[in-house]
This record gives sequence, structure tokens and C-alpha cells, in this order.
Amino acid sequence: MLAFEVLVPATTANLGPGFDCLGLALNLCNKVAVRSAAARQFVVQGQGAGVLAEDESNLVWRAACHLWDKAGYPVPTLSLVMQNAIPLSRGLGSSSAAIVAGLMLANYLAGEPYERPELVAMATELEGHPDNVAPALLGGLVVSAIDATQVLTASFPFPSDLQLVACVPDFELSTQLARQALPDSVRHQDAVFNVARVALLLAALQAGDLGLLQQAMRDRLHQPYRVKLIPGAELVKQRALAAGALATVISGAGPTLLALVEPNRNAPLVGEAMQAGFAAAGVGSSYLQLWPDLEGARIERLA
Repeated sequence: MLAFEVLVPATTANLGPGFDCLGLALNLCNKVAVRSAAARQFVVQGQGAGVLAEDESNLVWRAACHLWDKAGYPVPTLSLVMQNAIPLSRGLGSSSAAIVAGLMLANYLAGEPYERPELVAMATELEGHPDNVAPALLGGLVVSAIDATQVLTASFPFPSDLQLVACVPDFELSTQLARQALPDSVRHQDAVFNVARVALLLAALQAGDLGLLQQAMRDRLHQPYRVKLIPGAELVKQRALAAGALATVISGAGPTLLALVEPNRNAPLVGEAMQAGFAAAGVGSSYLQLWPDLEGARIERLA
């Protein structure tokens, strides 16, 4: 009997200055158990249960069918059980994880006609941007760009023991709304500011100079506008830094706030401080203590 599982990591995009081009995979994974079945079955467990579609309109299935259509592979009859750990619409790449899961399972069943760069391009076509799907597929820290004919990616080293605390508020923020908050144009000096910070961030990570991160992760292109959509965000960031975080940023489009914490520091203390910041604004939240996922999406056989 056919039985395997797809694991896809959460992702955090932008990392401050790298708007729409930087993304990091995190060790929080959605899992899709795939089995042969007499009739198609879709089950959503965990995050999104009772909300996400349990039929052929589910994003995982739609992504899988997209690949099968391109590959000329007949659509099989399967049971998909989706165990979701990634919160929905919180800036942690939940939609990208669904797309990647669908492409991975479809590619595996079709005999793997597509390599990872081709899957990145296909996922970008479905998602609209590569900054989450690229690290979800490739693992680690990935820089991505789109030109007229292809998606370009490059992987950069990221300290495997650097802790990441994601403080997730109890409300959703759609990517569409977060993009609507951005201006149509920016000042030349602000663009230069961000270009310099992206270069500094990548250099600091490569050199292991963690002391540069707070300055390197500053941004003028999106966070000053999106922070207004997240009640208590400025206080949360201040509390995190006071508790020992190296730097804080909005994760993706938000509303999750992400703090980077040195390996020898007390990450739960930072998480609790961030929760207190949200609480002062009347917002409930929870925090996740995470590390980088350096492997990316993968297939595992089930017994």
C-alpha cells in the first residue's frame, strides 16, 4: 500500500530589510500523510481544522493537480491527512507550506520529473512571490529574485544554533491587507538604506558577527507601515530587546513578531516579555521557541 509523509517547514520572510527577497525556514513543520485509497479523502487536523477546505478545493490538492497537469500525469485517488502546526495568516508561510506540500507529493508520485529549482519556480507561480516558497523547499536562509524567465535563488549560511522566538498574536492579518498598507513609491535614500542593510545582514551572518544584527535588520520599506496594523508591536519589540534579544522584526507580512536570540540566552524569557508587550495592548498571544530548518521540504516513508 502506498504510504508516505511530506514535511514542509514554516518560513519567515523579509527578516527586516530583505523585503520580498529574503526568507528563512523554521523547524515548525506541517505534515501531510499520503495513502492510496478507494475514494479521495481530505482531512485537516491542527491549525485550520474546521476552517480549511476538506475537499478538492484544498490548496495542497490544487497545487498537486497543477504539477500533475504540467507533467501529464493522471490524477490519482488518494487520502490526504494534513497535520498543520503552522498558524494561519500570521506571517509564517502557511499558504506557501500548503503549496510546497502539494508540489512535493505530486512530484514524488509522478516519479520526480522536476528538480528543486523547477519546483521553486512552480511554487512561485502559484504563490506570486518566492521569498517563502524558496526556503520552504531548499531549507535555511535563501535569497530569491524573479526575472523575466526564471526564479533565481542563492543559499546563505545561517547559525544553526541561533534561537528564533516567534510571538504570535491572537488575530490574523492577510497579506493583501498588509500590502495595501505600503506606499506606491519610496524615497531613493530609503531604498539605499535597505540595500545597505541587506548586504550588512548577509555579511554579519556569514562572519558570525551577531552584534551587528540589530542595526543590520532595520528597515524603511515595509515595517514602518505595517507596524501600525499590529497593536502593541512597538512595545513588544522594546520588551524583547530589553529581555536580551539581538533583534526583532515583523515576520513576513505579520502580525507575528520574530526575535533573534543568542544560543546561550534564555529564549523563553524573551517570549514571555513579548507576550507581556502584547498583553499591555489588550492582545492575547503565544510564543514559539524555534531554530532554523536547514533541510527544507522532505518526503518520509510511512510504515
